[in-house]
This record gives sequence, C-alpha cells and structure tokens, in this order.
Amino acid sequence: MKYLRAQTLVVLLILISALLVFVSCQQQVKTAQKKQISQDSINQRMITANIKMLKSEKEQINDYIIRYNWNMLSTGSGLYYMIYKHGSGKQAKLKTKVKISYKSNLLNGVSLYSSSVDGPKTFITGKAEVENGLEEGILLLKVGDKAKFIIPSHLAFGLMGDQKKIPRKATLVYDVELLEVNEIIK
Repeated sequence: MKYLRAQTLVVLLILISALLVFVSCQQQVKTAQKKQISQDSINQRMITANIKMLKSEKEQINDYIIRYNWNMLSTGSGLYYMIYKHGSGKQAKLKTKVKISYKSNLLNGVSLYSSSVDGPKTFITGKAEVENGLEEGILLLKVGDKAKFIIPSHLAFGLMGDQKKIPRKATLVYDVELLEVNEIIK
C-alpha cells in the first residue's frame, strides 16, 4: 500500500511539474507575441511620423518656391534645382575635383555658410565630402553655371544638423557657381 501511495505521489508530482512547464511555456509565448506586437506598433508609428515629417518639409519647400516664384525642377531623391545662368565649361562628373562659390541659408532666411566668409569649397565628387544633395546638384552643372538648390534634410544633415550652425532636420537653400572641374590624376 505504501508502495502504491509513493508511486501515485511520484506520478502526481510529475503531472504537476509537466503542467507547470506547459503553463510557463504558454506564458513565454504570449509575452513574446506581446513584444512582437509592441515592436511592430512602434515601427509603424515611426514610419507614420517620418511620412508626416517628409510631407511637411515638402510643403514648406513648395511654399518657399512659390514665394520666390522660382521655376525649379526636382530629382528623384528630392533635390530641387534651378540653373539660372548657363556656363560653357566642363561638365562636373563623378571622381573629379570641383571648386564652387556658394552661399547657404535656411528656408527662414537665416544665413549659414558662404564662400565670401569661408572661401570657395573644393571637394572630390563621389567621396561623400559634402552633403549628398549638394553633390547631386553639382553633378548637374558645367563650369560657369550658377544654380539654386533646395536640399531637404534627408539629403543634407538629417536629424542631427552639423552641430555648428545648421540645426537638426534643416532644409538648406544653396546659391552656387561651379568655378572649376579638374580630373584627378591617379
């Protein structure tokens, strides 16, 4: 009889242990699903916020263009440009050294940087030495061209700004002249 009770007790303990393991596993699955749902929800909110931010920035850019009555074109990346004086020199292209005269400001008119203060800017295209939008715009120009660029924040300094004069999420307006294009000697 004692042997039967001990055996029953062991079987009962095994069943209780198995039940506890099963319940625990179910709880972990539910917790993991909640975390996944939570992460998916966060991701969706981030996407929605970014779409709203891009839409708002595009509206501000369009308002600016209308206010100044500029006839601007845009690229697939979101750069707006207008070549208002055509030169006759070499075309800028990737892997060339270019020199520009420039003036940059924010949409609200706050002046940022200019070649009259900082000197002309020289850089090699394709080396990520300047903002993506500025480089993309320069590649549309020939020596002697003068142009205006409106560079959305995602093609400029993005969420962080430049930690100096350019604030976070800033749209930049450039007035540039392409002064030189030089082949790089390898």
